[in-house]
Amino acid sequence: MALDERKLEVLRAIVEDYVATQEPVGSKALVERHNLRVSPATVRNDMAVLEEEGYIRQPHTSAGRVPTDAGYRLFVDKLSRVKPLSQAERRAIERFLIGAVDLDDVVHRTVRLLAQLTRQVAVVQYPSLSRASVRHFELVPISTTRLMVVMIAETGRVEQRLVDLPGPILADDVTELRRVINEKLVGKRLADTPPLVVALVEEAAASLRPPMTALSTVLLETLVERSEERIALAGTANLARGGLLDFQGSLRPILEALEEEVILLKLFGEVEPSMTRVRIGDENEIEDLRTASIVATGYGPGTMVVGGMGVLGPTRMDYPGNIATVRAVARYVGDLLAQS
Repeated sequence: MALDERKLEVLRAIVEDYVATQEPVGSKALVERHNLRVSPATVRNDMAVLEEEGYIRQPHTSAGRVPTDAGYRLFVDKLSRVKPLSQAERRAIERFLIGAVDLDDVVHRTVRLLAQLTRQVAVVQYPSLSRASVRHFELVPISTTRLMVVMIAETGRVEQRLVDLPGPILADDVTELRRVINEKLVGKRLADTPPLVVALVEEAAASLRPPMTALSTVLLETLVERSEERIALAGTANLARGGLLDFQGSLRPILEALEEEVILLKLFGEVEPSMTRVRIGDENEIEDLRTASIVATGYGPGTMVVGGMGVLGPTRMDYPGNIATVRAVARYVGDLLAQS
C-alpha cells in the first residue's frame, strides 16, 4: 500500500518527536506540536494505517507509538532533510581540526569532535596504507652497514624500518639508492608497488644490487605485507544517555561489539567514495548491533578514500543532523590530508 502525503507527514512528525522527547508519541501531541491541519481522530486513523504497514509500533498499552526500523528507513530515504551546518558549526570544526600537528592528532581530534557534535559513539579508521600512495622515501644512514628506511604516504602516515646491509655502503651509494627508489615508487598506490620493488632489484647496478636486495625485502614488508588497520573510538558513554526503549534495555551486546576491531573495520572501513551509508537496526549484519544504527562515510584527499568514519547509536537518533555532521567532518579531514 502506497502512503499518501498526509500519512508520510504523520510518520515524519512521529520520528522527529520521538527522537527529541524519547517518549512514545500520541495523536493529540502530534496535532498540538505540528501543523498537520487535521483532527486528532484523523491522525489516529493515519497512525493505525502506519502501524498496520509496519512503520510504527505500540511499545506498551499507552496511546503512544514509536517508529520501527522500517519507519526510520522510510524517514531516512524519503522524508528527512539533511540539516545544513551553521556557519558557527563549520568554523568550530575547522578551528578544532586545523590545529592538528600530525596524523595521530588528526585522527584523535576527529573522533572526539564527532562524538561531541553528534552525542553518539564515534569511530574513525586510521588511513589505510593499502589505499594510500607513496609521497616520499628517505634513507637515513645509522652506520656503514645499517640504514633507516622512512616511508611517507600521501595521507601523512609515516612508516620506519631498520635495514641491515650485507656490507659497508658509501654515502654516494645511499644517495643513489634514495634517488632510484623515489623515482620508481613516488606517486604509486601502495597496493601496486610489489612488481615495482622487484624491478628495483633487477634494474639495479651490479654494485648496488646487494644493498637493494636487502632494502627490497623491507620495502615489501612496509608497503604490502603490513595489514594492520587501526581504529579510534570516542563517546562510548553517550550510549547511556538514552531512554528505556533504546537497545532493548541492554547495552552489553553493543559494548562487546565495540571491543572488536574487526567488526568496527567492517562497519566503518568498507565505505565507497562520496557515499554516506546508513544501517538501521536489523539491517546490520552483526547480530549484537541490531538494536543500533550506524552512519558511515569514507574520507581522504581529493577523490581518494583512505579510511572510513562515522557514528553508532540507538535507532532513535537524529539522522539528518548526524548525516550532515559526519559528511562535513569527513570533508574537512580530507582537505587537511590534501594540504599536508
